[in-house]
This record gives sequence, C-alpha cells and structure tokens, in this order.
Amino acid sequence: MTGERTTVVLAEDDVLLREGMAGLLEQAGFEVIGQAGTGDELLALVRERRPQLVELPQTAIMILSAHAEVEHALDLLAGGQRSGYLLKSRVADVEEFVAALTRVVNGGSVVDQALVGELLSSPRVDDPLEEITQREREVLALMAEGRSNAGIARILVVTEGTVEKHVHSILGKLRLSETEDDHRRVLAVLTYLEAR
Repeated sequence: MTGERTTVVLAEDDVLLREGMAGLLEQAGFEVIGQAGTGDELLALVRERRPQLVELPQTAIMILSAHAEVEHALDLLAGGQRSGYLLKSRVADVEEFVAALTRVVNGGSVVDQALVGELLSSPRVDDPLEEITQREREVLALMAEGRSNAGIARILVVTEGTVEKHVHSILGKLRLSETEDDHRRVLAVLTYLEAR
C-alpha cells in the first residue's frame, strides 16, 4: 500500500485473535484505530472514529466468519459494493487476505468460494441462471469473489476480451439493463448468490 493508510476498526470476541489480526493489518499497511470485543463496542467505535473499513453505509465492511451463514451474507451483499464475507478457516494466505480487504475498501465485493458453493448446491425451481452456460457460471462465480475481468482471465487462462464477452452475455441473459442508479455487475452477482 502506498500513500495514506486505510483506517480500520476490528471486532472479535477472542482477544488473542483480535490482537493477532491487528498486528497483521498494521504490518500490511493498514492503520488500526480501534478494537472491540462486542457488537455494541464496535458500533460505538465506528461512530466515534469513522474508519474506512468496518461498517456504516459510507464505510466498507469485511466479515470473517467461522461458519457460512448464507442469509447473513446475502443481507450484507444486498447493500451492493464495499462488502466482503470470508470464512476464517479458509484464509490461508495473508497477501490474498490483504488484497481482498483492499478490493473491498476500493469499492469491490468479495465472497468466499465455500459460501458460493453452498449457495449453488440447492438451485431454485425458478432458476434465473437457467440460460447461463457452465463457462458463464464460472465467470459469474469469480465475479462473486470480487475478481476483475483481468483476474478472471488469468484464473481461467483466457483473454480479457473473452471474459468481457462472457460478462456481456451474462448481463443480457439476466436481463440487467444499464441505468445510472444500478451497478449491473453487482446485481448479476446478487442474482447468482440468491439463485438456489
């Protein structure tokens, strides 16, 4: 990270985990301006210190959870951009975790692959993704993880232009028209996550 450091408030009831996370974030270039052990403490700190990463509509939020709580994740992600939901047990690489935090702070969304898999395991009868091809589903799953077109292209070993064509096709099949008020890519991801 360069320039001004991103301010963060942490909430975790396990003090050792919280202190470890604070140290990790400080080493990665974030500025931890507060720590909370409860939800009430978190809200008080956020209102007082106004961090760039945690909560409130103008603030990015990243949830690290011990379990894939589908409904909670959908509620969080329904708010649109600047949100993320990762499982603690699957955060195995510090650089990837810091990259996910940075993506959320910069306006993106991040969703754990395990959560995406759980959402896909029980498709709905009225499936809005019915017309989506298998390759488009792979692209949409990577979009749900917060990946850019360039990132998706690297993972799928295709050109960025190919990814752009898939994204365009997905948006068309989901009938997501372009408006000034809506972010079609986020709406596509939400449709994907809600389809069971």
